[in-house]
Amino acid sequence: MSEKTPPSPSQRPDRGDATREKLLAASIDVFGRLGFDGATTRALADAAGVNLQAIPYYFGGKEGLYIAAAEYLTTLISAHVGDFRTRVRARLAQGPSNPVDADEARALLTEILERMAGLFLSSQSEPWARFIIREQMEPTEAFSRVYGGIMQPMLGIAANLVGIILGEDPASEHVRLRTFSLLGNIMVFRVAHAAVLKHLDWTTIGPRELDAVHSLVGEVVASLQPRRTA
Repeated sequence: MSEKTPPSPSQRPDRGDATREKLLAASIDVFGRLGFDGATTRALADAAGVNLQAIPYYFGGKEGLYIAAAEYLTTLISAHVGDFRTRVRARLAQGPSNPVDADEARALLTEILERMAGLFLSSQSEPWARFIIREQMEPTEAFSRVYGGIMQPMLGIAANLVGIILGEDPASEHVRLRTFSLLGNIMVFRVAHAAVLKHLDWTTIGPRELDAVHSLVGEVVASLQPRRTA
């Protein structure tokens, strides 16, 4: 990436500007399909239905738009999970005065995974997933924005709950591994969407299929058990 530095927030027009919003929404899909190098400024502008000069005007260039798209993506996902994340974080913060026990931790963890499943299985998340998967394979500064804004907070909360269930330090490598493994059981329904449909003989994912995934979530959380000591 070698485009010029995007203008500072104080130099940018109001965030509610319709043209800017169109570019952000369209660029997530275009960058996800074509990658940073493959997505031309012409393709980005055409997808948004705006003038080509809007990209340097609002974002300083393609790189500025790419980073802004990553930040915009975090706001879209936060709109789905932010309230719940705040509530669980506040509950965990009550600490010794009112500790979360293993049963409550399982209930909260189940709710987290059900919310994630509902989001991942929606058609709305398809372009988001493409963008994020590309960043997983070849991380750029955009990955730092997505990880810091969405992944890290959610992984931290989930690890705290897994730690309570297992009776282990949430910061331990084992708990973090179990947390990633747990989330992977849900993420696979988006990142391997075609294989899921083929293997399960599903033509689409509707209410019945989502109910089946929610049932799976309960089974996966129930399978979390403390390690037996020798």
